[in-house]
Order: sequence, then structure tokens, then C-alpha cells
Amino acid sequence: MKRSYSAFAEDIPPYSGPKAARDSYADLKQLSAILGHIYTRPELQILPGQRRFSKVPWLVPMLELLPPTFIGHLKEWGLSIVFVLAKNCNKLVHVWESVTAMAELWHPQTNSFVFPEFEATILLEELDIMLGLPCYQRGEELTISYTVEQINSWSILAYITTRKTDLYSMTSYMHVHLLPIAQWITSQCKRKTTNYTAIAKAAAICICGVILFPESDGAISFGNLSIIDSISKGMKIGQAVLGFLYASLTSAALGGPFYGSIIALELWMGMHIQFWAVEDLTTECKTMLNHPLAYVGGRLRVSTQAWCKTAQVKGVQAWRKYLRNLTVADFDMRTRFMHGRMIHLPQRTGLALRLLGNEVLVSYNPDHCYLQCGAARTVVPLLSHFLPIQERKRGDEQDERDMRSAVVHWDGCAMSAIQTEVEEDDDVTKEYVEALKKLQPVAGAN
Repeated sequence: MKRSYSAFAEDIPPYSGPKAARDSYADLKQLSAILGHIYTRPELQILPGQRRFSKVPWLVPMLELLPPTFIGHLKEWGLSIVFVLAKNCNKLVHVWESVTAMAELWHPQTNSFVFPEFEATILLEELDIMLGLPCYQRGEELTISYTVEQINSWSILAYITTRKTDLYSMTSYMHVHLLPIAQWITSQCKRKTTNYTAIAKAAAICICGVILFPESDGAISFGNLSIIDSISKGMKIGQAVLGFLYASLTSAALGGPFYGSIIALELWMGMHIQFWAVEDLTTECKTMLNHPLAYVGGRLRVSTQAWCKTAQVKGVQAWRKYLRNLTVADFDMRTRFMHGRMIHLPQRTGLALRLLGNEVLVSYNPDHCYLQCGAARTVVPLLSHFLPIQERKRGDEQDERDMRSAVVHWDGCAMSAIQTEVEEDDDVTKEYVEALKKLQPVAGAN
């Protein structure tokens, strides 16, 4: 159920300062000091969970059977780019060495990547544009997709089929299996049934499960099923997708499996770190041909006539060296697809926004990434009193209060336009860079 926030806004106590122990930027731990962080594991060659992102042989044949009518529903729901990425997923080549090196720079306290001279993160506004999802606007808090109640997977899947044999094959304990849903779609298409909306909903579950919520081999959780189901009702799912990716990066950084949208992460890396669009090149960039950027359009459209800055970076050791020495000049802070876009910032220093989803509440700290946001830093930011990641318990009173509080904070968050230049006081810049240096191990950058 999606709740209104106006009725309970008065129940939320005013912010009176950090409630937990960490109340200043200086309390951030060095990456090498975080127990279990993979930054301290130079022998690591493969990211845990990597093998679950193997090719999905049943996806493309199923999508090729969909008539234009069904695809029209997906476009109407804002899934055009997700559909194109899914249809070309077997052509994509994931560079896991770069993803591993990036995960080693992920800080679980701030949910951001810590580079030598700056912090950066995947912004909600960036994610919406990269994946073509309906963008969140201030005043649209009622359209953020989440639920505070227990989820009945059968009631959601009943819109697709009511046959118990189908429902049993599609579900197991807390998970929904995508292959039986794809098989159901295939049978419906071959029979040329006219249940267009139901087939489109089933296709949305499959493509979003593979591209946005790849939690485990061919399966998604009930929570993410509910998020996907809400797309056809006009709900915004960007926060759930980004929160899921943040949580997976934290899992990977602490030695657990990576399970988020690898495609969203590679799109972000491609725009900020790997590629520069160049008009006068006469040959195609071979790296681009198998990169997700080759299959997206709109504001993110990048010609394959591009220059790959990292073409010579091969292997995990080379990626570690490159990223751990990345400078401000090497990172495209204000990519062209974000020009003119507004970025949502927290109301107060130390009070983070939180990304809403059905699995976890995830602290969102765009104010730490001041160069990327284009908002001049006036003070070194404080840590929020919120936990970086908070597991949700749907149906619990405290969980409902937490979700309502998060919605109210989004309603009141300040907004800042991306600036052409960031005017920064030299003393403040020096303080900020010195604080970042404290997060790096003292010895060695390799």
C-alpha cells in the first residue's frame, strides 16, 4: 500500500542533531580499517557473486516473440531502455576487473566511492536518465514505490495467471522464478492470445529482474516483485533500484556477493570515467561496441565514435592502480546528459535522505559529492545519524514510521541546479581534501 505523508508529518519529531555516535566527517574509517573490506585483499581476482551474471539463454528468444502491442505497454511504463538492454544483454561484455576495483573504493558509511581527491556516487537523477526510468520530481512523493505491508506474491502474479500449477512453478520461499514466467509468456504469444496487459506485465517482471534486480540466478525477491508490479500503476522505482545497487556494492565491499544492476554501474562508469565523445574520429571504439552505452538512447546517447580513456587498462591490478590514482581532471564531473537537471540535496548537514525500497532503507549522501553535484561545499559534511543500510521488516510499526519519516524528508529536501562552475574557497577545499586523505591507507596506491 502506498500511503499519504501529510497525515503523519506532525508525528515526526524535529531534527535535533545526530543521535548515534558518529557525528563528524572525521569519524569516517579508513577503507583499510573497515573489518572485512576488500580494499585490504590485493590477492582478490574475482568479485564474489560474479558468476551469477552469466548469459540468460531464455530471455532474448522470449522478447523476440513479443508483438508491438506488448512492447507499447513497456514503453508507456518507462521501460524502453530496459527493454533494449534486455534484448541485447547477450552481446554485452562485463569488465569485472573494473567493477572489482571500483567496489574496493566503496565506503559503506557514506555509500560513495572514495577517490584520492574527491568522493563520487551514482546519483538518483543519473540513474533515472541512464535507465530511462520516470524521473522523480519534488511534490511526487506519493508516486515513490514502496509498501509497508507484507507482500503476497500470488496476488500479484494472479493478474498473469490463476492456475495453481503455474503459480507453484513460478514461486518458492520468498522468491519468484523468472524462467517459468518466460515460458508462460512464450506459450501465450505462440497461441496469439489477446491478454496484452498481462503478458506485458509478465515481460516487465522478466526484463526488470534481469537488468535492474539480478539478485540470484533467475530469481527475484517478493519485495522486488512488488516494486516491478507498481510500474504499471505509474509509480517511480528509481529509488528502489538505486538502493538495491548501493546495498549490493556494500555487500561486495565487505566480502559478500555483488547482486545489483551491473549494467547501471557500467553505464555510470562509462559516462564518468571511461569514454569521451569525440566528433572527428573515423573508426569505431571497439570497447564501446560491447558496452551498455552502445544500446541506450535519449539524453545518454553516445556514438560509438568515441575515445576510450581506459583502453590500455587491462587486468584487475591495472584497474586498481588507475582508479586509486584517479584525479578530478580524469573524472567527468558534469556529464552532458545531466546539464540543466536538478539534483535533490538533504535539508541539513548530517541528516541524510534515504532511498526507499521494499528490501532496505539506504542512506543517500549526494551532499558529500560536492563537485559532482555542482553545489559549492561550505563545510566538511557530517555523517548522518541514520544507519547506512537498514534492513526492512514490512508489517512492523517501527518500519512504517521509518518509511513515513523518509518520505517527509524527500518532500522537504532542498534542490540545487547543476552549476557551470563551482566557486570554492581555497581553505575549505584544502580541508575537504585533507579529510579525504584520511580515508586512504597510508602506504601504497597499488
